[in-house]
Amino acid sequence: MASLFRTKSKQSCRIPHLRNVANSRQLIVNETPFLMLAGELQNSSFSCPEHMQHVWSKLKSAHVNTVLGSVAWEQIEPTEGQFDFHFLDRLLAQVRSHGLHLVLLWFGSFKNGLSTYAPPWAKQDNARFPRAKIRGPNGVLKTADTFSIFGPEACKSDRKAFVALMQHIRNVDEAYGTVLMVQVENEVGILGDSRDYSELAEKASHEPVPDDLVQFLRDGWSGTNESFQQKFAELKHVTTRAGGCLHWTDLAINTPQGNELFMAYHYAHFVETVASAGKRVYPLPMYTNVWQNYGGNDADPHAPIVAGGGSSPGDYPSGGGVPDVLDVWQAFAPSLDFIAPDIYLNDYEKTCAKYRHNNNTLFIPEQRRDEHGALRIWSAFGSYQCIGTAPFGIDTVEPDLNPFRKHYQLLAKVSMIVIDAQARGNASIGFFFDELLPDGSDPSAPVNAEFGAWNLLIERSFVFGRPSPGSGMIIHVKVDEFLLIGWGFQVTFQSKAPNAIFTGLLKFEERDVVNVATGEMETLRWLNGDETRSGQHAIMPSEDPDYDGFPISITIPAGTGIAMCQPYVLRE
Repeated sequence: MASLFRTKSKQSCRIPHLRNVANSRQLIVNETPFLMLAGELQNSSFSCPEHMQHVWSKLKSAHVNTVLGSVAWEQIEPTEGQFDFHFLDRLLAQVRSHGLHLVLLWFGSFKNGLSTYAPPWAKQDNARFPRAKIRGPNGVLKTADTFSIFGPEACKSDRKAFVALMQHIRNVDEAYGTVLMVQVENEVGILGDSRDYSELAEKASHEPVPDDLVQFLRDGWSGTNESFQQKFAELKHVTTRAGGCLHWTDLAINTPQGNELFMAYHYAHFVETVASAGKRVYPLPMYTNVWQNYGGNDADPHAPIVAGGGSSPGDYPSGGGVPDVLDVWQAFAPSLDFIAPDIYLNDYEKTCAKYRHNNNTLFIPEQRRDEHGALRIWSAFGSYQCIGTAPFGIDTVEPDLNPFRKHYQLLAKVSMIVIDAQARGNASIGFFFDELLPDGSDPSAPVNAEFGAWNLLIERSFVFGRPSPGSGMIIHVKVDEFLLIGWGFQVTFQSKAPNAIFTGLLKFEERDVVNVATGEMETLRWLNGDETRSGQHAIMPSEDPDYDGFPISITIPAGTGIAMCQPYVLRE
């Protein structure tokens, strides 16, 4: 396996980086591909070394190998031009001492679409750092709690602070490789309106559309995603007309979709300016995260209804890298290695699929920390070549109540096996089955998959009582051999051969990993009979099957959660 991941120099080995494999990319740490079983801390947790001393044991107990923690502009530069990193140095030492890795989240000019993490000397200087203006319910403009990206000083000062941060990380951590990646800003965009209506923004809106955007709209249209083409369908004809320059009024400025495009273009340039400067100092992988637009076909029908968010620009941060304008971000923020979705209320699998557009590396830096969220990570890793997932607020969940604990424990054991499957491309599928609804109906449909000469039907595992939630992944190892990982599901194999008269299970073996670094496994139990419902299915049972008073114990409890299955076919 190591031959797949050769590096070109000792320097590139030391610095974590992304490497192309098949139809995706993988994170390389110390010359080895690395799967981030991560968790994001609450916003303020990582600001205090004393507080974090009581957190590390929780993370280790949950089998977390990477922590996402924020570094605030206000904390590292409380006085302009004077930088203080002593707290960060202490925290880096703690991370290393516990054998963990770190993704730093730069809360600079923007956090959740606002500028609340900027230092006081910037917040209080409205002349130098002008604020965005948004329309109130009566149309009267009001000052927003966010810097206008059309004033140059915010970007200039943010960039300076970010460069200082990246230089310091290089100075103190390059030899260790504790910091794997850096998130540049947090959920950028403007809240409360579809665009900034400040004087500087208004001036920009009356200027010609920049040449690079015009060229992108004219020449890159065919490569944009379905969301972009649907939302901005009319622009295809506007931008291909002969002669003359385009103005923002030609691109429907002052409509929600035109305003979102206007803001996305300028926010992408802002973040690119900051990211590119930092990357020149220390070229760690960089990304920005995205607060999703919510509603319509992308809404998770089983998500709770909460205040905040919505389907219109301004309900979510307008201009952030949502699927509708993902292509704009990919084009105009090239120093970002990928754009990362935060997935809370949206359909998890649909969102994962949308963020694989143009081979965008999938990383989920924020998601639900409950069982609903934990089940879904198997789809991210198994079907969408995800390099890592991170439930938000992981530090406030006690280990014995943390649903990610068992999932991360199993993924840690099989991480190199999963990584190898991801590198081969289209070699695996992940899935999940939610808890049955109160009325007993099943919210999760069976999953159909096709690998080589085989059709697979993946269902919730059979029990005589109430079936449990289930999740896992299936890896196509070779022609007629499949690795099953997880709990609470069963697989039925059917040969695609036109002359097949019978499909059965030749072997079904419970396995366990004996060498995590290489993925080497050993066979434990030879499964058959009741464990296959007499040869009908390969069953990966739940940890506590519900027999519902049935007098014969046919279904066994889960073992290792790992099994190798070999189907066979008889032909006429």
